[in-house]
Amino acid sequence: MIRVCLVEDHRVTREVYQKLLDHAPELTFLGAYANAEQAEREIARQQPDVVLMDINLPGRSGIECVARLKRDHPKIEFVMLTTYDDTDLIFNALRAGASGYLLKRATPDELINAIKEVHGGGSPMSVEIARRVVSHFHQIRQPASELETLTKREQEILRLLAKGLAYKQIAGELGISPGTVQTHLHKVYGKLHVQSRTEAVVKFLGR
Repeated sequence: MIRVCLVEDHRVTREVYQKLLDHAPELTFLGAYANAEQAEREIARQQPDVVLMDINLPGRSGIECVARLKRDHPKIEFVMLTTYDDTDLIFNALRAGASGYLLKRATPDELINAIKEVHGGGSPMSVEIARRVVSHFHQIRQPASELETLTKREQEILRLLAKGLAYKQIAGELGISPGTVQTHLHKVYGKLHVQSRTEAVVKFLGR
């Protein structure tokens, strides 16, 4: 039997979920809590396998609640239950320690299956949430080369360095101090994985 707790501040919603979980085969429903403070106290005592957690709680948010509980009880699995499909909230919840994220319009079967899935090591997500996560990663452009990781100022300094200008001349050209030029170049060396200005220029000219 999978031991389950629910954290939901809306009374009617809490009662609907409580009735569903209380009658679901393979589940043992331990309790429902209306706020983070009560949830943290009771969940720490009861040690459920899975917690269904609302995000928008009074006082501390569900995300903060998950972070605290997951830190002290890492074996407990958390599935966020929310009306929000905001990208920032999704990733904040996952970073806090949640393993799943369902919209509240999920059907009873989807909810029960999500509990079983997360207990079995999976990461259940509503279709809309999964699509949002995939879309987020598609939008992250990977640099085509090490040179593309350089800032505009770092590229300017490297371009002037390739022309043979000394640090002081580069500083005068860009209106910055020679020390700032050196600081930028140290960052350039790290990004290009080189050890000297000569290696940096060779890599820059060979792009």
